[in-house]
Amino acid sequence: MSAKLQANLNCMDIVFDIPDDLVSSVRNKKRWHLALASVNSSRALLSLFGQVIAKNERKFSPISSDMFGNSTSKNVSTFSEVECVIDIDKPQAASYFSNVDQLILSRLVKEKSLDGLAKLGGVEGIAASLRTDVQQGVNDDVEGTLRRKEALALTLILSRLQRVSSILFVKLSKIQQFSSSWQNKQFDRLSRISSNILVEVVRNGRRQQISIFEIVVGDVVCLKIGDQVPADGLFIEGHSLQVDESSMTGESDHVEVSKDQHPFVFSGTKVADGYAKMLVTSVGMSTTWGKVGLAVAFLVLVVLLVRYFTGNTRDGNGNKDFNGNKTRVDDVINAVVRIIAAAVTIVVVAIPEGLPLAVTLTLAHSMKRMMADQAMVRKLSACETMGSATTICTDKTGTLTMNQMKVTRFWLGKESMEGEDVSVIAPDVLNLLHQGVGLNTTGSIYRPAVSGIGFEFSGSPTEKAILSWAALELNMDIDKQDFTVLSVEAFNSEKKRSGVFLKNVKEGTVHAHWKGAAEMILAMCSHYYDAQGNITSLDVFERLNFSEIIQGMACSSLRCIAFACKQVIGGKLVSNEIREQIPDNGLTLLALVGLKDPCRPGAKQAVEDCQYAGVNVKMITGDNIFTARTIAMECGILSPDQEVNDGSVVEGVEFRSYTEEERMEKVETIRVMARSSPFDKLLMVQCLRKKGHVVAVTGDGTNDAPALREADIGLSMGIQGTEVAKESSDIVILDDNFASVATVLRWGRCVYNNIQKFIQFQLTVNVAALAINFVAAVSAGEVPLTAVQLLWVNLIMDTLGALALATENPTKELMKKNPVGRNEPLITNVMWRNLLAQALYQISVLLTLHFKGEDIFHVTKKVNETLIFNTFVLSILQVVMVEFLNKFADTERLNWRQWAVCIAISAASWPIGFLVKFIPVPERPWFSYLKLKRLMFI
Repeated sequence: MSAKLQANLNCMDIVFDIPDDLVSSVRNKKRWHLALASVNSSRALLSLFGQVIAKNERKFSPISSDMFGNSTSKNVSTFSEVECVIDIDKPQAASYFSNVDQLILSRLVKEKSLDGLAKLGGVEGIAASLRTDVQQGVNDDVEGTLRRKEALALTLILSRLQRVSSILFVKLSKIQQFSSSWQNKQFDRLSRISSNILVEVVRNGRRQQISIFEIVVGDVVCLKIGDQVPADGLFIEGHSLQVDESSMTGESDHVEVSKDQHPFVFSGTKVADGYAKMLVTSVGMSTTWGKVGLAVAFLVLVVLLVRYFTGNTRDGNGNKDFNGNKTRVDDVINAVVRIIAAAVTIVVVAIPEGLPLAVTLTLAHSMKRMMADQAMVRKLSACETMGSATTICTDKTGTLTMNQMKVTRFWLGKESMEGEDVSVIAPDVLNLLHQGVGLNTTGSIYRPAVSGIGFEFSGSPTEKAILSWAALELNMDIDKQDFTVLSVEAFNSEKKRSGVFLKNVKEGTVHAHWKGAAEMILAMCSHYYDAQGNITSLDVFERLNFSEIIQGMACSSLRCIAFACKQVIGGKLVSNEIREQIPDNGLTLLALVGLKDPCRPGAKQAVEDCQYAGVNVKMITGDNIFTARTIAMECGILSPDQEVNDGSVVEGVEFRSYTEEERMEKVETIRVMARSSPFDKLLMVQCLRKKGHVVAVTGDGTNDAPALREADIGLSMGIQGTEVAKESSDIVILDDNFASVATVLRWGRCVYNNIQKFIQFQLTVNVAALAINFVAAVSAGEVPLTAVQLLWVNLIMDTLGALALATENPTKELMKKNPVGRNEPLITNVMWRNLLAQALYQISVLLTLHFKGEDIFHVTKKVNETLIFNTFVLSILQVVMVEFLNKFADTERLNWRQWAVCIAISAASWPIGFLVKFIPVPERPWFSYLKLKRLMFI
């Protein structure tokens, strides 16, 4: 055994030789023995496995480190003296994966070594070594997938052992922070839920969604715009793939990924544009109120010190506490300490340090309950901010609607093909339509080998609906091997179209196919096909006819999609030109389809609830203006009798063309924005915030990220939302339902209301305690509430008060109030009225008891002080404090009559609170009048 390993193991002997005087108790000694033994055992195992892995690398790695372009010597240092107890003759990585192992693949991608990739046979060679088909994906059964995971076990052991020491010491250092640890565990649980991303992979020739935690080395992952790259890997195929690596490198520029120049993709980066398939190579691992309290405490300190040293305070026998040189130094010091303790206690009571506890409790409580209501909070402050929201800007698809697309209308030329057989369509037109649907898409169709099992469609809801329609109704059966894709323009929310350049291998023809928003594709066309295959010119009259067809489908709340194509003479084009740009003019219109996406059942009620609560709901969508208007009426955003030209419905291009003054003037009137881009949504959010609104915005796309960050509350979608959108948001709506947005609004108001309740309760106690102690100190030279009693008051209102008031659930009455808004004060006039009324009642009663209580109840001074303390704080725990801990709290036991008086005085605050509610208060905050007077004097 090596000297290094022996030294690590010998450390364990030293552990048990710790002198007894260094350990306070046997229990602590055992804990430290266990801790240090665990640390040294981990270090010993770490050393052992490091040597084993180094040995296995030399034995089984077929390619030396110089394949990565490093000038390393072949004479690698060896651990010749190591005698391993663990016998690993045939490691899993070498037996299951041929020619490569995990360490080689990780280093290959990390160092971006094109030479190393070439020596391994390129992407195809690595895929073969990993027993993966780049088209069919992993073809393993369940046992094979488990073997893939086990093949990496040896490599993962080292990284896991490296964490043992740090985790152990973190645990030891956190023993005194149980509350914080508990909160961290709750956030970790939510973090695990948020990080459980669904990833689309190809396995056994079938595209399917799996958890990111189920990905194995060799998987073929499908990437599209907005996806987070789930693991390190290599580019297989794709088009226009651009990746945002700012989270890894800090560079804001997007990196273009291609098979020849830069085939490396890294875990955690985001897909900014394009789509692709990748081969997985490795998987992973000071307040204002405080100043008031300080001032009061300072005054009390000064008054008590002056009264003491001037001989105005007396002891229980009537003698002066301070009598010049005759007073002992010890007595003076004790008196001064008592005075300072009283002053410090007043500071402790005055500063509302319980407020953070209450806020944390109510936020944590609401966050946990909101998870059950399909809302995952990523930023705690968003809970409270949502309660102040005045405007919600929501998407249409998937939020107000069910996102269950189905093709219900089909026009070929000017003829509706509903109910018509596919045989009436000319073969050439049908073939072009098959190409436009089957090859200009990011979706796919899986045909099971077993007969009797239907097709499986993957992709976005729109893609799946169109592919399903083409496969089942148009008998589409495209063999992609017959075509070469020359260039691709991926769809995004700004362009609202996608295009592809295809070359038919058999016929040698080249076609450009476009698909997208119907009116935009129509504007790119100069001719159209009819069902018989005739090509007709699109004049002004014909364009008007097609526009009416599109408008008719849109008024039926259908999403209109158009298909167009153009044949390009191959001899006149250069390959590079084809790859750079796809022709987008002079196209021939192939077909128009209408997709129905029904409204969610609870969407209209949720919109009405928000409107009843005084929150404006605006719909921002990329759909046709007629489709948007119809859906808005179905959901209750627009009323059926609303005028068409009243400015409530605009298109994004129109809103964009307004001047700054026009936008600010009209933004509150707009209820629906159609054909909008992400920039239009951002522009609207900025305008609304400038107008003083608290804005909540929903978003699911990558380009929605700026608007989500700009808004006061960003709400991303958990199902259809991209990872970029989720990371930019404050709250994730797990079911993509607008009804959940209304629930978040209700919880937000509950959080805000709970915080206000606690502030009102705490300030009432603070005002009363400060006033009583200050008046008593100035007038009588002593405080009626001792330091222990004041700290007990502080404990009651900070813990029990927070628990009672901060965990209340939302009620329906919360949605009957108008939103608070951005500039409203946290402490309202109503709160000031309530707390001042209760504080004045307590002050008057307690000062009466302080000065006249002994005469009224014919009790001693000690009992009278106990009555004051008991009346001020009355709770179940107070019985224990007065009756059983009287020496600790400096109180006297009370009889049943005295208890009845305390309860009666305390209970009187209930009818007072009820009667005070009938006192009217102005809506304008009282402190605004002070600001106005100050400005007048200035």
